[in-house]
Amino acid sequence: MTKIPLAGLSAEEITAELGLSPAFRGKQIFKWIGKGTESFDEMTNLSAALREELSQKAVLRSSTVSKVLKDPDGTIKLQVTLSDGLAVETVLLTDREDRKTACVSCQVGCAMNCAFCQTGHLGLARSLTAGEIVEQFLFLEKHAGPLDNIVFMGMGEPMMNLSAVRKAISVLTDKDGRGLSGRRITLSTSGVIQGIYDLADNGPSIRLAVSLTTADPALRERLMPIGRTNPLDDLRKAIDYFAKKTGKRVTLEAALLHDTNTSKESAENMIRFARGMDVHINLIPWNPVEGLQFSEPTARECKNFVALLENAGINVTLRTRRGREIGGACGQLGKTLAESQGNGKKLQNSEFI
Repeated sequence: MTKIPLAGLSAEEITAELGLSPAFRGKQIFKWIGKGTESFDEMTNLSAALREELSQKAVLRSSTVSKVLKDPDGTIKLQVTLSDGLAVETVLLTDREDRKTACVSCQVGCAMNCAFCQTGHLGLARSLTAGEIVEQFLFLEKHAGPLDNIVFMGMGEPMMNLSAVRKAISVLTDKDGRGLSGRRITLSTSGVIQGIYDLADNGPSIRLAVSLTTADPALRERLMPIGRTNPLDDLRKAIDYFAKKTGKRVTLEAALLHDTNTSKESAENMIRFARGMDVHINLIPWNPVEGLQFSEPTARECKNFVALLENAGINVTLRTRRGREIGGACGQLGKTLAESQGNGKKLQNSEFI
């Protein structure tokens, strides 16, 4: 009999799946899972007989940590192996104020095929279940202690697995479980317009980040194939709709690539795109990925780009690079998977159309 994985279930679902009576047993188990408990034996408010019965029927987590990498800057990257043998990477980031953020994956690989991203060059194997997403967060808390924030900014496109992402969020924010605040959750998309409208209209109430990279239509289509079917003009309307509908400022992210999207013209295009909307721009100096034909921007390129945006009255931040030495920086996820597959053999030849 296949055991039931519990990490992605609500208290009510745990009760129903395990046929528990009285029903509050499900809530007790749910609380233990939210605390990071990894064994039924630790659930001391359950009888020994029930704990034994549960261990025969269910598992608290379906995945395991197969590799732990630590960067001198405090970044931690975990390779998490799933029950079917596939794997994902998840990262713990710490900022200058010592706030800890879980950067979790929602898919094994990615079909978006962004030219500057390691994950996109792996292809897509499958989407994760809600439980597999929740487990990443719990694994990171085991290694780093209580976390402050979670961003769906790891491997995969969250909007292409939105139902599982929503379910994972509902589990992590449940006050009877982990109790994470929705204000501490951000979903980052490559620009799936339909998903942005869906999130604005149907929730949950979380923050949105959009990987823009460039506001030049032709260049964006070359760097991010999603631009062919989700054009910039329509994307801008969706972002503006989200900001107005939810009252939340949207973050626009741009990976700066040397001599590619750092010119004065590129800055002016981004200024025109952002002007009049409630947005903040995060500029991220591109992190090297073996085999990709891009270069890191120079310090002067970054400084000049920031200055052009600031002089135009645009809210902008130049982000600090984190986790580069362990392949845990922005755009680098999938490194350990690529190495295990022989320098980046695709999981599946798939591209978002």
